[in-house]
Formats: sequence, structure tokens, C-alpha cells
Amino acid sequence: MQELKVGSRPPWVGLAAAVWVQVAAGTAYTFPLYSPVLKSVLGYSQQQLTMLGVANDIGENFGLVAGFASNRFRPWLVLLVGAACCFLGFGVLWLAVSGTVAGLPFWILWIALCIGTNSSAWLVTGGLVTNMRNFPLSRGTVSGILKGFVGLSASVFTGLYTSVLHNSPSNLLLFLTIGLPTICLVTMYTVRPCTPSLEDDSSERGHFLFIQISSILLGLYLLAFTIINSYVSLSNGITCLFFAIMVLFLLSPLAIPIKMTLFPAKHKQSSVSARIPSSSSSDNLSSGDHDKIEPLLDTSTTSHLGSLQEYDDDVSEVDILLAVGEGAVKKKRKPKRGDDFEFLEALVKADFWLLFAAYFIGVGTGVTVLNNLAQIGIAVGVTDPTIILCLFSFGNFLGRLGGGGISEYFVRTRMLPRPIWMTCTQIIMIMTYFLYSLGLTSTLNVSTAVLGMCYGFQSAVMVPTVSELFGLKHFGTLFNFILVGNPLGALLFSGLLAGYLYDKEAEKQHSSLILDSCLGPSCFRLTFLILAGVCCLGTLLSTILTVRIRPVYQMLYAGGSFRHPRSSLH
Repeated sequence: MQELKVGSRPPWVGLAAAVWVQVAAGTAYTFPLYSPVLKSVLGYSQQQLTMLGVANDIGENFGLVAGFASNRFRPWLVLLVGAACCFLGFGVLWLAVSGTVAGLPFWILWIALCIGTNSSAWLVTGGLVTNMRNFPLSRGTVSGILKGFVGLSASVFTGLYTSVLHNSPSNLLLFLTIGLPTICLVTMYTVRPCTPSLEDDSSERGHFLFIQISSILLGLYLLAFTIINSYVSLSNGITCLFFAIMVLFLLSPLAIPIKMTLFPAKHKQSSVSARIPSSSSSDNLSSGDHDKIEPLLDTSTTSHLGSLQEYDDDVSEVDILLAVGEGAVKKKRKPKRGDDFEFLEALVKADFWLLFAAYFIGVGTGVTVLNNLAQIGIAVGVTDPTIILCLFSFGNFLGRLGGGGISEYFVRTRMLPRPIWMTCTQIIMIMTYFLYSLGLTSTLNVSTAVLGMCYGFQSAVMVPTVSELFGLKHFGTLFNFILVGNPLGALLFSGLLAGYLYDKEAEKQHSSLILDSCLGPSCFRLTFLILAGVCCLGTLLSTILTVRIRPVYQMLYAGGSFRHPRSSLH
């Protein structure tokens, strides 16, 4: 039974706690930091290392079980499972890398990495689904903020790795094993559902703007620290100060509930927002909870309104009223785009698969670069991957934050479907892959930051699009199903394509300087050209989707703000 809070507990505490949960969910982005030691200590080839990268992506994005759980259990239980996965999976990797346990076979480490990064799916689902339901009128903004902090986590972990953890992969894996589950245990009871307001609130927009600005400042701070630390050896005192300032930035969203407690706003709460929970919350209430909610309308009126929404469109209103009076009508109409879909109902829709395909191409090609970022840098003469990883992370963060905020602005002012931004960013990705194919050191940093931004846009746009087209009732399951496109793309483009072509080129070179390494633009040139061609297809698919769903957005945002579908009130 999920606890219902009506007016007494604003959802901002849960959002502030979810920020820490989302940062903890970014474990998959740490793979480039410890992947070189897996190759050197355990003696893996590049293709084996790439397959571990695939395990990294499979674990991160296989969230179907977490999605089903989010509809049936309290958020704290979902977060607890995520903490357990983190402890078990990265614990095994730490045992192997530290030499505590020797001779572990490859398949055990592959499964352990899947389990460890699968914690991300549980943590993201628990935090994101709960807050999307708590803020149903600001879906794009909430998605951008929370997904943005997941992207920013790579910079957080990189900063910790280069300073507090002293560039030690073993220390990093130990922190992932113990530190992150501790964060989840501390915050999991504060991430819980509240009854959302169904009215636009100017103060709410100001609060979101505060979080967005503070997160951007945190991102710039982490980027500057990483760059400075890569060129200058900083003392222990300075690194401790860096850590303290970073913690203050991450705590800044708590200023909102503190301010609301000390200076409560005096405004009248709408009877609708105070008395009617969202569909996702009402589905999980026990009969005792329903008795505590004061009905807005009498029973006969609400049953009549509910009946009018469940009948086929070709039945006249007079027939409906007669049938309601007799209690004889049983037939329900099929959901339309914007209503709450059951999981299987959404799977038979062309829009669902168009969104899946566009996302699969956008993030699948982007994650190929992320998984091979260290090797891409070595190929063009960059031996330390921390700066380019931090640039990708910061770009990913800006893309997620901007994707949520920008798409929210244009969907409210121009009723512009969110997938149009998937089209725009994939066009930019095509040009970026051509830059990568040149193998120039001078353009590597810019290309990496731009690609990270485009990669982040895909995630931030996909999440609210799913909720707008198919409702919030089974949102956790539906968006996690689409997330499977990420590991599928990693398997196809990174594991089977990039890893194979890289090892083939390394064999040709017979490098005697760096064992099993490939040097020069030819290492990834063909891979990048293929990725550019695939993104052309993704651009076409996302354009078709945008045209198809334009009428849906005109219906949902006709008044300049989100209008709840009829089914979300039941």
C-alpha cells in the first residue's frame, strides 16, 4: 500500500532525495575508468573488453522487472533492490581487480557487471516514476532534471576517482560496492508518492529553475576541477574542499522544501488537486485509503462520468444513460493516444515502435562511442581518458537537462512534439561521426562534448513522450521496455561492429609498443561511417513519428499547459 499525502507533504523532499539516487544510478558511466585495468590485469582482448561494455549497457538498461515492480510495490523497495544489485555485482568485480580472488572466469565477471549496473535501472525507475507522478504537469522538466543528474554522475565519479580515490580502479570499485548502497539506504524512505497538484503554479516553475541553475553550476564546477586536476597536482586539503563543495551543490535542492517550511505560501489549493489522486496513485491505494479521501462528486455522478468514457464512440448518449441506469453496459472503448494504456495495448501501436526504433538508433550509436572512449583517445594519441570522459558526461548532462526544459517550453508554446528534437540531434550526430572518422586530436574534445549532448537529448525526450502518448499508469514498464534499445544498440554497434573492426585493424598493425592496441584514424573510421549512415535512418523514423503524433500534442497542450487525459482521473 502506497502512502497518500494530501497537501501536508510537498513532493520536493522526494525530488531532492531522488537527485542523490540518480547520481548513484550512474555507475555504468564509470566503465571507461576501470576498463583499462580489466584489460591489463586480467589479460582481455579488445573484443572481450567490448563485450564487457555490452554487459555494462545491458545491466543499465534492462529495467522491465523494475518497471513492473514500480507499479506494484513501494518506491523504497525498488530502491532497496537497486542497492543490493550494486553491492553484489561490483563486489565481485572488486574481488577480481584487487586480486582478492584470482582466476574468476570471464562469464562470471560478465554476469557480475550486468548485476552491478542493473542497479541503475532500479534506482532510475524508483526515482523517476515516483517524481513523474508527483509532478504530472511538468513531465519534461522533471525528466530533464533527474536524467540530467544521471548523466552528470560520470563527472561526479570522475572527480572522486581523480582526487579522493587517487586514480585507483580498485578503490573506485570498492566505493561502488559500499558507498552507493549506503546512499540508497539513507534516501530511500524519502522518495515516495504524494498527491500531485493539477494546476499550473508559478512558484513551482521558479523552484524547477533554481534546481536547473544549481545543477548547471555543479556541472561547470566538476568540469573545471577535472581539467585543472589533470594538469596540476592538487593537495589533499584542496581535494577535500572540492568534495565538500560538490556535496553542497548536490544538497541544494533541499533548499526548496526548507524554504517552503519556513515561509509557507498562502494560496488556496484546488479541490481537484487536493481530493483526486492521479491514476497511478489511486491504482495502488487500499480500500481504507479511499475512505479517507473526500469525494469531489457524489457516487452516482462519478459513476455516470466514468461510464461515458468507457463506451464505444458510436453509442448515443441517450443509450449510454439508459444502460448506466440499468447497469447493463459492460463494453469498454479502446484507449486513444494520450490515455492510460495497458502494457500489451501499447505494444501493438506503430507509434510505440517508431519511438523505440528512433531511440535505439540514437542511443545505440552514442553508447558505442562511450564504451570505446578510452580506445578512441589512445588511437589519436590521448593516453588519459578522464578529460574526454568528463566532457562526454557534461555534454550528456546538458543534453538531458536541456532536452527536458527546451522540449517542455516548445510543447507548451508551440505544441511541438518532443520527438522533433530527436530528429534535430541525430542530424548533428551524423556530422559528429564524420568528424570522428577523420581521427583528428584537435576536434576530439569538441566532438565528444557535442555527441554527449545529443546522446543526452535522446533520453530526456523519450521519457516524457512515453508518458504523454501512453499515460502514467504503466509508465515505468513502458519506458523501461524502450530503454532496452540501449543495450541492443551496444551489442550490435559496439560489440559486433566496433570491437570486431578494431581488433582486425590492430592485427594488421602488429603494434609492438602497446600490446593489442590500435593506433591511428583507421582504427574506428569505418565504424564511424557506418554509424553516420545508421543515424540517417534514425532521422527519417523520428521525423515520421513527429508528423504522426502532432495532433496528439495539439490536443494535450491546446491551452498552453498539459491537459490530463480523461482516464487519468480514474
